[in-house]
Parts: sequence; structure tokens; C-alpha cells
Amino acid sequence: MITLPEVLILAALLFCISVAGIFLNRKNVIILLMCIELMLLSVNMNFIAFSHFLGDIHGQVFVFFILTVAAAESAIGLAILVVMFRNKETINVDALDSMKG
Repeated sequence: MITLPEVLILAALLFCISVAGIFLNRKNVIILLMCIELMLLSVNMNFIAFSHFLGDIHGQVFVFFILTVAAAESAIGLAILVVMFRNKETINVDALDSMKG
């Protein structure tokens, strides 16, 4: 049987990997989006773990809402990325400074 601290350690490890991915790779937009999604999934793992071990369904329902928002965020982010790639012909973050106001 998996205990609560084991799940929380795994979620914290996933969160730390995603934070490290954001700080180490600031060039590629696709990898940045993947790291943000990994962050959201580690938070969802915490919600599911606490929901399971406390016997409450509310955490699992909340995860569905988070996944819906994350899917919409990914779709919009990738659509913006495709438009920027068509205009600038690169996905390098440094080259995409035309959106500065």
C-alpha cells in the first residue's frame, strides 16, 4: 500500500523537476509549456492523494476543473506559438520580443 508521504514526495519531486526545467531552459517555448503542465500535474497529484487518504471526493472533482483549464491553456499557448512561428520562423524565446508593450 502506498502511503501519503510517498505520494507527496513524488509530487514534490515532479514539481522540483518542472521548476528546474523552467530555470535551466529559457530558450524553447515548447519545453516551457511542458514544464508548466508538469507543475499542474504535480499539484493535481497532491489533490488526488489528499482526497483519497481523507476519504473526500472534493479534491478529485477539483482536479477535473484544473485539467480542463490546463487543456485550454495548452491549446491557446500552442496556437499562439504556431502564429508566432509563422511570423518569426523561430520558437526561441529571445527572438519573440515583439510582444513587449
